[in-house]
Amino acid sequence: MITIQAFIKRHSVLLYFVLTLLISWGGLLIIMGPGGMLGVAAVSAERMPFLYLAMLLGPTIAGLFMTGLVYRRAGFSELLSRLRRWRIGAGWYLIAVLTAPGLMAGTLLLLSQFSPAFVPGIVTSSDKVTLLVSGLVAGILVGIFEELGWTGFAIPRLRLHYGVLATSLIVGFVWGLWHMPLFTESARASQSVSPLISLAVLLFSHLPAFRVLLVWVYDRTGSLLVAMLMHVSQTATTLIFAIPATDIQAVLCNLVYTAALWTFVAVVGIVNRGHLEGKSVEFGRIAA
Repeated sequence: MITIQAFIKRHSVLLYFVLTLLISWGGLLIIMGPGGMLGVAAVSAERMPFLYLAMLLGPTIAGLFMTGLVYRRAGFSELLSRLRRWRIGAGWYLIAVLTAPGLMAGTLLLLSQFSPAFVPGIVTSSDKVTLLVSGLVAGILVGIFEELGWTGFAIPRLRLHYGVLATSLIVGFVWGLWHMPLFTESARASQSVSPLISLAVLLFSHLPAFRVLLVWVYDRTGSLLVAMLMHVSQTATTLIFAIPATDIQAVLCNLVYTAALWTFVAVVGIVNRGHLEGKSVEFGRIAA
């Protein structure tokens, strides 16, 4: 007979995903109402800070709760040790910090040759300091709180059974789905692209691809701090490089950026000779 504890441990990642969505989406439902969740009603500016707080609490609370439930006190000690792991090669820090802005800058540089709409916001903004600071602050908050759950709990458990690529695609899909209430309104407002296509591109194009690179970096370093830093860079880049483009231009930008990310993934896979497919023995010692 399977005990409750054994059931929880066997299905811990699925329970984490469900709990994350319930907390985040439940909070958003309270703040936005059904109309806001479905994208048919605008959310007031006064409620926006609470909206983002509700989103961030989902992966954070779910990750910490599941860590305590599955591993007890030892789990928190191990989580803290990964968060303190900063003595790694400088090259990994460069990859973590420069991947997103480097590939996004290359994407926009290429597309801006065809239209000035693709010139990044940091170039066209009249208040560059505010844009830069706000983007960095948002990136820091998002990177820290989200990765306490995604990388702090879910990824080590999945790496027991799957390679880097499969683990990343699973987490990347749920990660994209988790964002859905935030993008539903803008997708529905799309004039030149089908709302379903616009929403699918926003949620499932670059996020899974970037997650592959993030899991790869974390797999090689074992540093939760570096994973957070890489997420900080991605979020900050998205905000600081944002373009005032039309619907179809935004979709095109996302798709080209996604292609650049998958190209990088392919290079990593070739250079690492199949490392993206194997299970992790070290992660087994951590999460078993």
